[in-house]
Amino acid sequence: MRLTIDTEARTLTREVRGEESVLDLYSKEAFEAVSREWLRIGWNEKYTYTFSWMGRPIIQLPDDLVRIQEAIYQVKPDALIETGVAHGGSLVYYAGLFKAMGKGRAIGIDIEIRPHNRRAIEAHEMSPFITLVEGNSIAPETVRRVHSLVQPGETAMVVLDSRHTKNHVRAELEAYHDLVTPGSYIVATDGCQMFLHDVPRGKPEWAWDHAAAAAEEFAREREEFEIVQPPWPFNESDLTENVTHWPKAWLRRK
Repeated sequence: MRLTIDTEARTLTREVRGEESVLDLYSKEAFEAVSREWLRIGWNEKYTYTFSWMGRPIIQLPDDLVRIQEAIYQVKPDALIETGVAHGGSLVYYAGLFKAMGKGRAIGIDIEIRPHNRRAIEAHEMSPFITLVEGNSIAPETVRRVHSLVQPGETAMVVLDSRHTKNHVRAELEAYHDLVTPGSYIVATDGCQMFLHDVPRGKPEWAWDHAAAAAEEFAREREEFEIVQPPWPFNESDLTENVTHWPKAWLRRK
């Protein structure tokens, strides 16, 4: 695809396989086209590696953080389970929301929680709202441990942010979907790999081997789940699509 922006004419020309279309530069369609390329370039340049939350690195697109905050406030889960801890920024972010709401806790799972990250997370002001579980997220003993931390009758949300291959995400969906309560979500993050397969830091297999493919397959086989973006509680624009690294990520339990 070729995009040509003419700021004087206020147009965006899009050429796809030899077919050309001209859009109003200041339109919903142009915003979506430019945003997709901005996401691709930003990912390649490690834009998400430039943020922290309350002192801990948080490798997330800010747009996705605001959107998941909206969903968390809507669902108000007693427990949020996240696979993939890294530096702990996301866990600190969720924990802060739970402290502010007066309800909820975060459970973080990682195959290896590096000692310096564990020390920093456990010393953090938000640590009373965080439980760390070290182990392979799809290993039976890890899955049993996490399930034991969620009590019967509690509302739960799950965020999958560890290994983003289709097979691994599909295995995580099978391992943790039963914790998700009706009206809540299991979120298969970083399906953006499907449109990053041809950027310099990408991999060709990402064209098919990504989290969104796992989510779509799971939703086809589990009628109690549907892929649906949480509603925007506020929108005075004509926009309807998220700027996101998490396309087709939100699996809502009906």
